[in-house]
Amino acid sequence: MTDRQIVEAVKNAVVYAGSTFKDDKKNAYRRAIANESNPKAKWVLETILQNAEAAEQNLSPLCDDSGIPHLLLEVGPNAAVTGNMIAKIKEGVAEGLRALPGRPMGIMGDDSGRIDQSGGLNPDSAGVEPSPILIRQTHEDVVRLHIMMFGGGPAIRAKTYRVFHRHSTQAVLDEIVEWANEAVALLGCSPCTLAVGVGRSHFEASSLMVQALADGTYDKQSKMETEITRRVNESNIGPLGLHGDTSVLATFMKVGPQRASGVRIVCLRPCCCFEPRIASVELT
Repeated sequence: MTDRQIVEAVKNAVVYAGSTFKDDKKNAYRRAIANESNPKAKWVLETILQNAEAAEQNLSPLCDDSGIPHLLLEVGPNAAVTGNMIAKIKEGVAEGLRALPGRPMGIMGDDSGRIDQSGGLNPDSAGVEPSPILIRQTHEDVVRLHIMMFGGGPAIRAKTYRVFHRHSTQAVLDEIVEWANEAVALLGCSPCTLAVGVGRSHFEASSLMVQALADGTYDKQSKMETEITRRVNESNIGPLGLHGDTSVLATFMKVGPQRASGVRIVCLRPCCCFEPRIASVELT
């Protein structure tokens, strides 16, 4: 790809991520609507899907909180990533945020000014800078970029902490379900998609959580993912906290390498009803 082609491809991916449900997510909502026994909850599910269809038709944001771009770059064995490509990816993200448009919510100023917000609001949608790029290897001979738009509510309710496993996978799952029940009830904008990473450090667990979102599908759930989803749905929190059968649409979980110790570091993000807002694009 030329430099301009990379910028355009990334720009379009940002707009797609911020405005469009993938087919597997639409089908998950349709299944939830068909199975929901609470009329009020069913109405919420139907309204969310209608909102998504309107956003896709107009290529407009799914939510007023249009999100912070989180980037995962997959690099094949014979592919190359240069500093110039990284720069063009960031340029494409900026153009995509302006085109979507993203909500201006970047804070200006020095370190202290950004923390206490005294630096003021950047009026440019592209002032919402993307997170640092996470890179992983793939066996495919490509450079593939996954763009995920992370909203503020799930970040507020997310948790990354240690769990004493007691030589029991079930002990870890029980802790995840306990966290999820609390987070989903407090989040409000449910049904959620739970994203879980289990690693050896806080950084690794968080990065595995991001990878779980990139790889996850509503059409196929592992045994552990299915158990977490089922148990949280049994809590009867329901869409928007109105009670019902659908507190969680699915769980996306990735378990990384582990060390010989008494703890596992777990990252849980209770993605809102519009997340994961994701798009993938090949840059080769």
